[in-house]
Amino acid sequence: MSNGIVVIGSGMAGFGAAMRLAKEGQRPVIYDQNTYYGGHTASFRDASGFLFDLGPHISFTKDERVQKFLADNVNDEYEALQVNLNNYWQGHWITHPVQLHLNRLPPDLIVKIVADFVAEQQRGERPIKNYEDWLVASYGRTFAETFPMQYARKYHLTTASNMSTDWLGPRMYRPSLEELLRGAVAPWTPDRHYISHFRYPKNGGFLSYLSPFASNAELQLGQKVVSVDPKRRTLTFAQGKVAGFGALVSSVPLPDLIPMIVGAPADVVTAAGKLACSTCVLVNVGVDRADLSESHMSYFYDSDICFTRLSFPHMLSATNVPAGCGSIQAEVYFSKKYRPLTGSPDAWIDPVIDGLRKSGVLRESDKILTRHTKLVEYANVIFDLDRMKAVETVHGYLNDVGIAYCGRYGDWGYMWTDESYISGENAAERALTRSTEKRSRASSH
Repeated sequence: MSNGIVVIGSGMAGFGAAMRLAKEGQRPVIYDQNTYYGGHTASFRDASGFLFDLGPHISFTKDERVQKFLADNVNDEYEALQVNLNNYWQGHWITHPVQLHLNRLPPDLIVKIVADFVAEQQRGERPIKNYEDWLVASYGRTFAETFPMQYARKYHLTTASNMSTDWLGPRMYRPSLEELLRGAVAPWTPDRHYISHFRYPKNGGFLSYLSPFASNAELQLGQKVVSVDPKRRTLTFAQGKVAGFGALVSSVPLPDLIPMIVGAPADVVTAAGKLACSTCVLVNVGVDRADLSESHMSYFYDSDICFTRLSFPHMLSATNVPAGCGSIQAEVYFSKKYRPLTGSPDAWIDPVIDGLRKSGVLRESDKILTRHTKLVEYANVIFDLDRMKAVETVHGYLNDVGIAYCGRYGDWGYMWTDESYISGENAAERALTRSTEKRSRASSH
């Protein structure tokens, strides 16, 4: 049995842990149930020559250390792009964020949004119990119900009244009355979004950022863990193999991890079952035309369009597509807790293409060169009102049994690339500390 630190999961967090361990002279074993590494940061090129990531991935970290090693990992061969985002609502294309660009909306709606905004500001401070309260207090009810509350139903799959606000951070800009009015009367170009520029590898998709990490660990792919025994410090795999560990770092989603742990208390298993997450059907489309969009990403609010967001991989790097072509990735969301996916993911290809044509992204004359789906079972953490207490229970138990959790689905938080990597580093640090303490106790007996 191994006495080393073992990592489960080979995504950004898992490699963050491996790199921290490498600094201590260790070469950790990383187990992953997939036959490829990268987790949610994997990239795939199809038979037609179109490359798609597992969801839209870009790097916009302001952490200079993370910036440097990601750049080093691709030998400084990356695209540096100024972000361009827009929104689609009932036939109107609106610059992002909508609250700063109301001029594209019908005049009667603009008047109502502004009037509600002013009335809400005059009400003064009041208790904020959930995301809906925050939205109404920030924007007024008309804007809140027309845009972010509708988006919450499509993206988070629950109502804003059933969501907390601890995930917001800089993600939702609160305008002043002057800013709201400026954008209501005429186009303007304020710099208010939390992302202004980003980087993306020139070759190989987003996974290229991780490729050099693979040499710093012993990768064991196609190894699905089915049981974790924290007392015996063993892992059991689907194939029947058993492996030991001195300490364990896991980026396995908490609802999957907890039921695998031998002796996990019933209340902890129940808490893990309350954690909500979205499942995403990614519909990937390749077209014989590159001028599909002016924006890298578009948000869709209409309930009669099935997808919530579009991204255009060919705009990130020309090497993602055959010459002269364009690519679209549509996100259609589901949730085991709120809106289960039934049937095959491929059943969403035609509805997506219908929505692309309805919104004008695709023309009837466009030749579709490739179309296929990828299912992402764990897409985004849903910050519903059950989350905080359930996470506290689960994390408390994992701390007690000495399993160092990390990543979006281990921390069960809203994490970007750099945050996931650093989460892995921090988990490795906790595992190192635990290993040192164990050795110290052993030597004292």
